[in-house]
Amino acid sequence: MTDQTTPQADRRVLLKLSGEAFGGGKVGLSPDVVRGIAEQIGAAVREGVQVAIVVGGGNFFRGAQLQEQGMDRSRADYMGMLGTVMNCLALQDFLEHAGVDTRVQTAITMGQVAEPYIPRKAIRHLEKGRVVIFGAGAGMPFFSTDTVSAQRALEIKCDEVLIAKNGVDGVYDSDPRTNPDAQRLERVTYEEALQRNLKVVDAAAFSLCRENHLPMVVFGMEGEGNVTRALLGESIGTVVHA
Repeated sequence: MTDQTTPQADRRVLLKLSGEAFGGGKVGLSPDVVRGIAEQIGAAVREGVQVAIVVGGGNFFRGAQLQEQGMDRSRADYMGMLGTVMNCLALQDFLEHAGVDTRVQTAITMGQVAEPYIPRKAIRHLEKGRVVIFGAGAGMPFFSTDTVSAQRALEIKCDEVLIAKNGVDGVYDSDPRTNPDAQRLERVTYEEALQRNLKVVDAAAFSLCRENHLPMVVFGMEGEGNVTRALLGESIGTVVHA
């Protein structure tokens, strides 16, 4: 690894990764899946793209589901935040094995494994060609990692938010898992997505991006090289715009 400064790229993006994908459809972590994701990210970083990442924790804990089983929602959400940090550390390890210098920043202080979330420091890492992974959500209960992705992208001045979905390849006019006639939308405005209650991404994340004119791309993780394609700005999935 090297700390030498690399030229700042024109493109800086925030990639939101589904925690469920890290488990390969099961509870826990699939090393082969995470290795494959890391290699795709590394390919884009080597092309000069500045990449920040928010990872979900659904392969370990989902606060809303634990609440349904009688657990206090705040405590369940904190457990979910810790799950995201486990995913962050796994992704960091595989990225560094792929030759990509990586830093993890967390919203809950845990100095032995990660830096605290400091936006200006994150920007500096990105300018040096490092990947920055944000863990522990917002550090507060009741906030989804979708919403955190929009907030982090705005604070570190990203050009786009890229939402990688597991099991769906974009925004549809209805749920494709229950309606076989659902149509994938190539482009949709935030206003339309909110009015039609399109739930592929949290309404709070849509609202934040709409108010700040930050474009979003929703795409499927399945498919050879889809993560790299999205990071490089190729046409993929659904563009959501203001």
